Amino acid sequence: MDTQSRVQQLLQHWRFVFVLLVFLGVVLAIAARLVNLHVFDRQFLESQGDVRTIHKEQIEAHRGMITDRNGEPLAVSAPVFTIWADPSRVPLDHPQFDELARLLETTPAELRRRFEKRASRQFMYLKRKIQPAHRQAFMALNIPGIDSRREYRRFYPAGEVAAHVVGFNNIDERGLEGIELAYQDWLSGVPGEKLVLKDLKGRTIKDLALKQAARPGNNLTLSIDLRLQYLAYRELKAAVQGHGARGGTLVMLDVRTGEVLAMVNQQSYNPNDRSSMTPGRQGLRNKAITDVFEPGSTMKPLTVALALESGHFEPDSVIDTSPGFRRYGRFTIRDHRNYGPLTLTDIIVKSSNVGSSHIADALGGEAIRDFFAKLGIGQSTGIGFPGEASGVLPVHTRWRPVEEATLSYGYGMSVNALQLAQAYMVLANGGLRYPLNLTKQETPPVGERVLSRKVAAEVREMLHQVVVRGTGKRGQPGFYSAGGKTGTVHLVGKQGYEDSEYKAVFAGMAPIDSPRIVTVVAVDAPSGGEYYGGEVAAPVFARVMTDALRLLNVKPETIETQQADRAGQPNGGRG
Repeated sequence: MDTQSRVQQLLQHWRFVFVLLVFLGVVLAIAARLVNLHVFDRQFLESQGDVRTIHKEQIEAHRGMITDRNGEPLAVSAPVFTIWADPSRVPLDHPQFDELARLLETTPAELRRRFEKRASRQFMYLKRKIQPAHRQAFMALNIPGIDSRREYRRFYPAGEVAAHVVGFNNIDERGLEGIELAYQDWLSGVPGEKLVLKDLKGRTIKDLALKQAARPGNNLTLSIDLRLQYLAYRELKAAVQGHGARGGTLVMLDVRTGEVLAMVNQQSYNPNDRSSMTPGRQGLRNKAITDVFEPGSTMKPLTVALALESGHFEPDSVIDTSPGFRRYGRFTIRDHRNYGPLTLTDIIVKSSNVGSSHIADALGGEAIRDFFAKLGIGQSTGIGFPGEASGVLPVHTRWRPVEEATLSYGYGMSVNALQLAQAYMVLANGGLRYPLNLTKQETPPVGERVLSRKVAAEVREMLHQVVVRGTGKRGQPGFYSAGGKTGTVHLVGKQGYEDSEYKAVFAGMAPIDSPRIVTVVAVDAPSGGEYYGGEVAAPVFARVMTDALRLLNVKPETIETQQADRAGQPNGGRG
């Protein structure tokens, strides 16, 4: 073989060896890369893959249910859906984009502007808390980057009837008013977390694992009886409308436990309609707790109770109220007319300011003030309701006679309706002051004695006479004996007392021998001619108590007893 042939063979051999080495090198490089990916970089690569397909999602926890004392729902959380988007992944030229804008009740141009403005973000809300059927319309568009998640929305079955007690939440399910705010931590649930598999369009394919289960909020049982709440709301609303009044309040307490059985206000609002909840709207306040007023003549029975407790007076003790007025410097207090000599009972029955002022002379302002404080006047009721007003109970280092006189018949001080009801509850239950509660109590309360049982019974009989023959005759419930006191006070305006605007008040209890319920009714600025407490507030009390006692299965009294009660002489006084 010549030299040239051998050279060609060598070249072919080395060419083959070179190609083989290159091939082996490529195989070894691929093998090394595979080993590196599967052994050294496996955990990193798997985590990166999971980041792109496996996501953590929050599991919404529903809020605890609020019920009345009998288990009737007052606030429940219903499942709804929220539509959201990843703006960086939404194609603005998608064929269904215009339909998306229509479902969102906006224009395509405006929607594109919103997406472009948030193009760098990965999350934005499109529509919060919609019904499942509405959600299907969004998801049927099949637009990448558009998804939904389940949430909860608060619903209030009793609507405006229980609105001021229950309150309402914001869109993120945080309490803003009422019980919803006061018990925010108790009612709130703890969200859970799960792993889900999503496709490249961001749509959930399936749930992979539960990392933490959602913990629902705690349920809450209120002391409110929805049956009584409905009838109280109905009667108060009818009275406010019938008298052309500005508003009104009604509070009903269980004498035996201090529980609030009903609490309503006018004007009210519908917590299911957020458009009615404009900021600063006065109708959102629970005026039974947040607003104070001068209680007027409704304080006279309490002043008389202190007089009897002092041991210096008896129910038939006589005080001369002639000539029907008293002057204190430039101040003059008056009765409706000159009643002459009156017993303590008749001072309450005829609602005599002059008689009350004479009692104040004997007791002194400091003693009256201290006794009112023991009844809960001028201090928080302790129910924990947001925005509660404590009222004003004056303190003087030296009491002027006119200050003592006006305090004795409810001027120069202020209370809320719940405080006034609590004070009358002491008279109703034999002299014990129980703590008030808006939640149902499972154990009997422990009361503090602030008045003797004997004096409480004597004052109850005086209150009964107010209904039988005094200023509160229109407060008589059907087939139940009752007792109470009227009050008519001037409303306070920017320039002081308004001459032509009044608050009509009635505070009472029934049945009078063994009271079950105490109710306070207050109507603001009635018009149309009637404005006295006995004319406006007392009839509301009568209608509410008639139905309430029947619903609570309190045995009606005999017709003969009712006829005997009505045999008293009429009275021309005003309260």
